[in-house]
Formats: sequence, C-alpha cells, structure tokens
Amino acid sequence: MCYRFMNPLVYGDYPASMRILVRDRLPKFTPKQSKELIGSYDFLGLNYYTASYAAHVTTPPNKVNLSYSTDPQVNVTASRNGKLIGAQAASSWLHIYPKGIWDLLLYVKTKYKDPIIYITENGVDDVNNPTLPLKQALQDSFRIRYYYQHLQYVRKAIKNGVRVMAYYGWAIIDNFEWSSGYSVHFGINYVDYSTLKRFRKLSSYWFERFLRK
Repeated sequence: MCYRFMNPLVYGDYPASMRILVRDRLPKFTPKQSKELIGSYDFLGLNYYTASYAAHVTTPPNKVNLSYSTDPQVNVTASRNGKLIGAQAASSWLHIYPKGIWDLLLYVKTKYKDPIIYITENGVDDVNNPTLPLKQALQDSFRIRYYYQHLQYVRKAIKNGVRVMAYYGWAIIDNFEWSSGYSVHFGINYVDYSTLKRFRKLSSYWFERFLRK
C-alpha cells in the first residue's frame, strides 16, 4: 500500500498502474495540487510485521464489489508451493520473515528518492493464555529472536545507505489489539488484565541491554 501514498508525495501523481486499475474512481490532481504534493512530508513512517506472496488474478473482480482490496487484482498468500513464507505467530496474518524489512527498506530508498525513514512499528505476538503461569508467560525468547533478526536487517540496510533515523518496537506493554482485542500479546511487558499490574518479560530485559551497548 506504500505506493498509494508515496507516489503522489514524491512524483505528484498516483502510479500509472493504479490509474489503469482504479480508473475514474481515482481522483485527479490539478497541476497546482501535484506541485504542492511533491516533497510535502518530513519523513516516512513504516510499519513492518510480516510479508506475503502475491499472484496475479486472471479473472477481473466483480464490478459490484470493487474496493481498495480488489483493485490490485492479486491474490495475497503466506505460502508458495505448499511452504509458508515464515513461521506463523499468534495472529493468522503474521508470518515471521525478517528479511522482508530489509527488502522493504531498500525498495523505498530506491523507488522514493531516499527518504528519511522512521520504523514506527515492528513486533510479534503470542496468544493470551490466562491459564499460563506468570513465570512462563514472561519467558518470551521467541520475541527476542524476532527483534534481534529484524534489527540485524535494519542495521544492514543502514550500512547500505538507507536513512533509518528511528526504530519503534510494538509494543511497550500488552494492550488492546484492534480486531484481536485482548486475545494476543505484543508487549515486552506483561499486563495482568484482572489487576492491571505490569511485569517485565525477558524481551524487556534484552532490549535494555541492547540499548545500553
């Protein structure tokens, strides 16, 4: 979805492919609007959690049900030839693919004239299991591995000239996660929802050591 916003901000118009697919449902910019759009941002905020495969849809979408999700005319899937792109986390949409953040950062640098980038969200979830003993719930070594692998690729991208100026993990504490509600945990700090007490997870201590180095 990045191109839907960045193309106008960098080039003054939507991509040609988007104009072809969306047609008259897509607004047109006046020359003045186009000129004002170009460069009208300070930095690009990127959220990265997962990656997917995309395959072209040979049958055009039903014109009655056209939407932003059908406009690209692709099938998005987490597997190819029966193999997942990465291990599935608690959420069905989240498959762990650390290299994807490197691919995204390099693509944005090349495609959109080397913008300043803030990674505004990056994280992985586990299931909120109220029956799990607290001590066990705090042992989130899988989350440490997720952050370590993704940060390695961020570091590699920076060394290749990508202007990443900030990185924010998601999230500081377990919280309400949109359609998932309280059924999953993304936090590096555990929240007991019955008492609202906070407890540091293993990943919280890891982040502290990482930032002190």
